[in-house]
Amino acid sequence: MLDHSILQSVLQSVAEQLMSGPEVVIEGRTSRVTRTGARRFRTVRFVMAGKEYQAIEQNPEKPTQWGKLAREGRRVVQFRDLLSQKYVAVAVDGEVREYGRG
Repeated sequence: MLDHSILQSVLQSVAEQLMSGPEVVIEGRTSRVTRTGARRFRTVRFVMAGKEYQAIEQNPEKPTQWGKLAREGRRVVQFRDLLSQKYVAVAVDGEVREYGRG
Protein backbone atom coordinates (compact mmCIF):
# COMPACT_ATOMS: atom_id res chain seq x y z
CA MET A 1 0.00 0.00 0.00
CA LEU A 2 1.13 3.53 -0.67
CA ASP A 3 2.32 5.84 2.08
CA HIS A 4 -0.59 8.05 3.19
CA SER A 5 1.02 11.30 2.02
CA ILE A 6 1.80 9.80 -1.42
CA LEU A 7 -1.78 8.52 -1.72
CA GLN A 8 -3.12 11.99 -0.87
CA SER A 9 -0.78 13.60 -3.39
CA VAL A 10 -1.76 11.20 -6.20
CA LEU A 11 -5.50 11.63 -5.58
CA GLN A 12 -5.11 15.40 -5.41
CA SER A 13 -3.24 15.38 -8.73
CA VAL A 14 -5.87 13.15 -10.38
CA ALA A 15 -8.70 15.44 -9.19
CA GLU A 16 -6.96 18.57 -10.50
CA GLN A 17 -6.14 16.97 -13.86
CA LEU A 18 -9.66 15.53 -14.22
CA MET A 19 -11.30 18.92 -13.75
CA SER A 20 -8.90 20.88 -15.95
CA GLY A 21 -7.83 18.82 -18.95
CA PRO A 22 -8.45 16.02 -21.46
CA GLU A 23 -6.17 13.47 -19.78
CA VAL A 24 -4.67 12.39 -16.47
CA VAL A 25 -1.01 11.36 -16.18
CA ILE A 26 0.00 9.22 -13.17
CA GLU A 27 3.42 7.57 -12.90
CA GLY A 28 4.01 8.13 -16.60
CA ARG A 29 0.74 6.48 -17.62
CA THR A 30 -1.77 8.59 -19.51
CA SER A 31 -5.51 8.00 -19.07
CA ARG A 32 -8.10 9.80 -21.18
CA VAL A 33 -10.83 11.80 -19.44
CA THR A 34 -14.25 10.77 -20.77
CA ARG A 35 -17.81 11.98 -20.12
CA THR A 36 -20.49 9.80 -18.55
CA GLY A 37 -24.10 9.36 -19.63
CA ALA A 38 -26.59 12.11 -20.39
CA ARG A 39 -25.26 14.54 -17.76
CA ARG A 40 -21.73 14.39 -19.21
CA PHE A 41 -19.80 14.33 -15.93
CA ARG A 42 -16.02 13.91 -16.27
CA THR A 43 -14.56 10.53 -15.34
CA VAL A 44 -11.25 8.73 -15.67
CA ARG A 45 -9.90 5.29 -14.78
CA PHE A 46 -6.36 5.05 -13.46
CA VAL A 47 -4.01 2.61 -11.73
CA MET A 48 -2.43 3.41 -8.36
CA ALA A 49 -0.38 0.94 -6.31
CA GLY A 50 -1.44 -1.88 -8.64
CA LYS A 51 -5.18 -1.27 -8.16
CA GLU A 52 -7.61 0.28 -10.63
CA TYR A 53 -9.66 3.28 -9.56
CA GLN A 54 -12.18 5.61 -11.13
CA ALA A 55 -12.38 9.35 -10.46
CA ILE A 56 -15.82 10.86 -11.08
CA GLU A 57 -16.96 14.49 -11.10
CA GLN A 58 -19.68 14.97 -8.45
CA ASN A 59 -23.28 15.30 -9.65
CA PRO A 60 -24.51 18.60 -8.13
CA GLU A 61 -28.11 17.36 -8.13
CA LYS A 62 -27.39 14.62 -5.59
CA PRO A 63 -28.98 15.39 -2.18
CA THR A 64 -25.72 14.85 -0.29
CA GLN A 65 -23.17 17.11 1.35
CA TRP A 66 -20.95 16.57 -1.70
CA GLY A 67 -23.78 17.46 -4.11
CA LYS A 68 -24.42 20.63 -2.10
CA LEU A 69 -20.76 21.63 -2.37
CA ALA A 70 -20.84 20.99 -6.13
CA ARG A 71 -23.98 23.17 -6.42
CA GLU A 72 -22.04 25.93 -4.66
CA GLY A 73 -19.43 25.77 -7.42
CA ARG A 74 -16.82 23.76 -5.54
CA ARG A 75 -14.77 21.20 -7.49
CA VAL A 76 -15.81 17.83 -6.05
CA VAL A 77 -14.36 14.53 -7.30
CA GLN A 78 -15.27 11.08 -5.91
CA PHE A 79 -12.83 8.14 -6.09
CA ARG A 80 -14.01 4.55 -6.44
CA ASP A 81 -12.07 1.28 -6.17
CA LEU A 82 -13.19 -0.60 -9.28
CA LEU A 83 -12.64 -4.07 -7.81
CA SER A 84 -14.80 -3.55 -4.72
CA GLN A 85 -16.99 -0.84 -6.32
CA LYS A 86 -16.66 1.13 -3.07
CA TYR A 87 -16.01 4.83 -2.85
CA VAL A 88 -12.69 5.33 -1.06
CA ALA A 89 -12.10 9.09 -1.05
CA VAL A 90 -13.36 12.50 -2.11
CA ALA A 91 -11.49 15.65 -3.17
CA VAL A 92 -13.02 19.09 -2.64
CA ASP A 93 -11.13 21.92 -4.31
CA GLY A 94 -7.98 19.77 -4.20
CA GLU A 95 -8.27 18.73 -0.54
CA VAL A 96 -8.54 14.93 -0.24
CA ARG A 97 -10.47 13.09 2.45
CA GLU A 98 -10.31 9.31 2.58
CA TYR A 99 -13.46 7.53 3.70
CA GLY A 100 -12.99 5.53 6.88
CA ARG A 101 -10.11 7.78 8.04
CA GLY A 102 -11.48 10.24 10.63
